[in-house]
Amino acid sequence: MPLSLRLAPYPTALASTTGGYGPVKKQCRIPYSGVATTRIGFFSLDYGKRVESSVVRCSLETVNVNVGQVKEVDKDTFWPIVKAAGEKIIVLDMYTQWCGPCKVIAPKYKALSEKYEDVVFLKLDCNPENRPLVKELGLRVVPTFKIFKDNKVVKEVTGAKYDNLVEAIETARSTGGSSG
Repeated sequence: MPLSLRLAPYPTALASTTGGYGPVKKQCRIPYSGVATTRIGFFSLDYGKRVESSVVRCSLETVNVNVGQVKEVDKDTFWPIVKAAGEKIIVLDMYTQWCGPCKVIAPKYKALSEKYEDVVFLKLDCNPENRPLVKELGLRVVPTFKIFKDNKVVKEVTGAKYDNLVEAIETARSTGGSSG
């Protein structure tokens, strides 16, 4: 289920709570994301309509994780998405653009994301821009699939070994992600 935030217009009836004009603030928290948002709407009784509405602080792009899809991540978005996924299992495909085996397994990886709706599937292009994260994750060969649970790697599959990847996902799901 995708996480999203939609700006809903404030009803003009709320204007009466502010004395007829001025800001109306409402704060909400997006579950499991740690993201707090504040909506501010400005009303005027003279015109009887909302003048302005905006979200003051929000970083939803870091928690927009759609089930059944593979999300491309980079060094800046990876850890926030992992943290936002909560207790869900995460499978990370570490690949390069020039890797033949990476290209062969990519459609199969996409199919797995549609099969396992309780698992978050991510892809990381191991290009020079993402080198700090690639080093942090200890990549030695592409493709490498790392399976995370509670912000820790619990399984790893190196190479385009589809059957091994399926087995690792099944094991992580059935054991709650214990190391192995």
